[in-house]
Amino acid sequence: MFILEFFKDMFSEPAILMGLVAFVGLIAMKAPGHKVLTGTLGPILGYLMLAAGADVISANLDPLSQMIEQGFHITGVVPNNEAVTSVAQKVLGVETMTILIVGLIFNLLIARFTRYKYVFLTGHHSFFMACLLSAVLGAIGFQGTVLVVVGGFFLGAWSAMSPAIGQKYTLKVTDGDEIAMGHFGSIGYYLSAWIGQLVGKDSKSTEDIQVPEKFGFLRNTTISTALTMIIFYLVSAIAAGPDFVSTLSDGKSPYLFAILCGLKFAVGVTIVYSGVRMILADLLPAFQGIADKVIPNAVPAVDCAVFFPYAQTAVIIGFISSFIGGLIGMFILGAIGGVLIIPGLVPHFFCGATAGVYGNSTGGRRGAMIGSFVNGLFLAFLPAFLLPVLGQLGFSNATFGDFDFGWIGILLGKVGGQFGQVGIYGIIGIVLLALFLPNILKPSKVAINNEEMEVE
Repeated sequence: MFILEFFKDMFSEPAILMGLVAFVGLIAMKAPGHKVLTGTLGPILGYLMLAAGADVISANLDPLSQMIEQGFHITGVVPNNEAVTSVAQKVLGVETMTILIVGLIFNLLIARFTRYKYVFLTGHHSFFMACLLSAVLGAIGFQGTVLVVVGGFFLGAWSAMSPAIGQKYTLKVTDGDEIAMGHFGSIGYYLSAWIGQLVGKDSKSTEDIQVPEKFGFLRNTTISTALTMIIFYLVSAIAAGPDFVSTLSDGKSPYLFAILCGLKFAVGVTIVYSGVRMILADLLPAFQGIADKVIPNAVPAVDCAVFFPYAQTAVIIGFISSFIGGLIGMFILGAIGGVLIIPGLVPHFFCGATAGVYGNSTGGRRGAMIGSFVNGLFLAFLPAFLLPVLGQLGFSNATFGDFDFGWIGILLGKVGGQFGQVGIYGIIGIVLLALFLPNILKPSKVAINNEEMEVE
């Protein structure tokens, strides 16, 4: 039990996981000892920096969310991956951590022996998905070893397949960098890129927005982010009223508190960017060793925030557009008598921003706005449809926030509820065909060193 707990903690720590990957790659390349040391610590420190920035962002989004609820009199369910996972761990802790470990093993095996050469490195999202799978499959009747193997297979298969599905879009975002999307909001990002293709003809990139010389300071991402978020916070603070905001500010002036929250949010974004640069500087060269020696042509699938520096203006446009989509989705749900899904600012920032980056890559400004807006609508509807499935499992008033958790939970829950375990085995059969049939019919091409990639 102690060993399982240790490995669960290790594999759910993205920083350690990235360090281990870099370490294995550098050893495979027979790098000298000092390069192994610095090359291993670089991704670990970079991810910890990224996580620290994300914590700053999340900590300052929480009071904004409360001010919006109070100021605009909104009550309902706020999707939150961490919250539903913490509830589930009280009854599904062992199942979740064993599915996590088995899922990682399946991911490596699939990357080694199929054309899906992607190694999923976002450990906390793997942990959330393991929790969802243990809950949904357990409710269908799976238990013990079968539950762990089936759940681990789904986790490992989707960890390898989800980056491949939209890698052609990721290559547009990164201009050929050897990374892939390793985040379980992936289908929302690819949908945004697809929408960008439809609506963005002749639309200029968000990064080409012309700013008059006197407003040239807005090209500084930290300053432009700070000014945008200060407006968000001040409007929300005025709507919520000084008395309520004072309960959040520990007696500090409510409006000064709002301004400082906006500034701290911008600092968090800047820390994320710095951490991303540090990760990529050391992880990609080391990963080449794994690609050459252990899993031929392997590609690292990394967290969504890693893609923010590729289109920094699209990050803010995507966040705002996704949040507006979430608000409209909430009003539609209210009008049709559904559960109100209050837009969670954390998923709308990270997922909406990434959708904006992907939409911009194919459709410029229109792609960024419309693609992330549609993503925001789904971030309202998918948690609402997932909520009854989780409610049947005892997790009432709690639901996952990101795109892939929603559709996978709904699919498995509905198929399992209608056809039982037979239906789940049918899905496994379809996934196996998707994994191995392309290998048999056609050799794979993998994007390495800017070569063209084809994924079927």
